[in-house]
Amino acid sequence: MAPRELHTVLSTVAWEQPEIDVLRELCQPAEFIQCKADDKASIQNALKSANIAILASDIESYMLDAPRLAWIHCDHAGLNKSARPEVLENSFVVTSSAGRSAPVLAQHGFFFAMALAYDTRSLLERQTERAWEKGREDFRLRGALWGRKLGILGYGNTAQEMAKLGHAFGMHVTVLRRKKPKMERETPIDVDIMLSDEEGATVEALLDCDVIMIACSLTDRTHHLFGAKEFTRMKPSSVIINMGRGPIVDEEALLHALTTGQIAGAGLDVFEVEPLPKKSQLWDLPNVYITPHSTPGMPNRTGRSIEIISENIRRFKAGKPMLNELHRDDVYTKKS
Repeated sequence: MAPRELHTVLSTVAWEQPEIDVLRELCQPAEFIQCKADDKASIQNALKSANIAILASDIESYMLDAPRLAWIHCDHAGLNKSARPEVLENSFVVTSSAGRSAPVLAQHGFFFAMALAYDTRSLLERQTERAWEKGREDFRLRGALWGRKLGILGYGNTAQEMAKLGHAFGMHVTVLRRKKPKMERETPIDVDIMLSDEEGATVEALLDCDVIMIACSLTDRTHHLFGAKEFTRMKPSSVIINMGRGPIVDEEALLHALTTGQIAGAGLDVFEVEPLPKKSQLWDLPNVYITPHSTPGMPNRTGRSIEIISENIRRFKAGKPMLNELHRDDVYTKKS
């Protein structure tokens, strides 16, 4: 990418005013236009001249006709709703704020793992009953996490934090990532086995793990990556935790696996349809923990977004590859 300048910047982020002022300062000497995210008329007017757009939401179809756009930043993590063919056919760069909440997302994944390992639901029931007797010996994972195998799908920001936690818990960590590392180097200390699609590895390599955590992006390639075939090959004592996107898992196949004992349990923060319908049987399963696509707030999360945007402004001006950039192989066209 050739070096470029910021001429006019459109922002729709709903931050506090001091944080918007920081963003405005970062964009100087460009003209800075702040609009509300739902003010389509003002946004359309700003897009007549803007060459940069920093959005609170995904890319809307009407934005694609903007004549000068060179870079769009979406201030959230997953770009699957923007990874449409008509977006990818444009010449502008698309980036996200992926990574700003990675540590707490990883901790959320381990909240699920610990709850399943210690059968928290049963413990709380006994506490309510003031029952002192010890619990069953057949905990979901049949014991603590130490010494267990952790399989992580993906190796972005959240997955890297998961690997660190898995290592700290004394787990054997296997990672399956999309691309092989750009430089030949030793496997990170937090990872015991590093595999990649690019080198021929498949999700099959994770299926003997005790805990499988999903932290990859949703693309046509990863849609329903975990289905009936994969669940039949997992251990009856294993659990799956989805912190990525719902459609990565075939929910019907997951329900069958959970109710027939193919796997021991699941921790789910994301679903094929959100909000999760009240009629979903997943709500009633004792071996499932559900959170509503919501993680406890990351301290200074907006500040972390600003750091990502600031670095990308520097890279944009220098004509260098940008953080969290959307690529053609990220395209997502499938529907659940």
